Amino acid sequence: MGLFSFLGLGDKIAEAINRGAVIIDVRPAYAFDQHGRVPGSINIPVDRIPINIDRIKSMKRPIVLCCEYGNDCINAARILKENGIKDIYNGGNWESVYRKVR
Repeated sequence: MGLFSFLGLGDKIAEAINRGAVIIDVRPAYAFDQHGRVPGSINIPVDRIPINIDRIKSMKRPIVLCCEYGNDCINAARILKENGIKDIYNGGNWESVYRKVR
């Protein structure tokens, strides 16, 4: 199954969002602030994921990751998985996640 719960990717991301997933945008803060974002998403840049593990664990909800191109999501998911977080979905580009939320 790899790093993510890929069950028909688009459908599973929409399903996770419907289950109350937290959408974490792992782009740098300037991109999150200036280039658009998914409504209700939170910004934790990929390099800040390790110091936010406890915060993310305390959310106790599925995690949908998004970024600019998808590569940072892969790195963030690896860190989360290594720290015991399992219900992770790679949403890829933030705009594709935005379309699922609308």
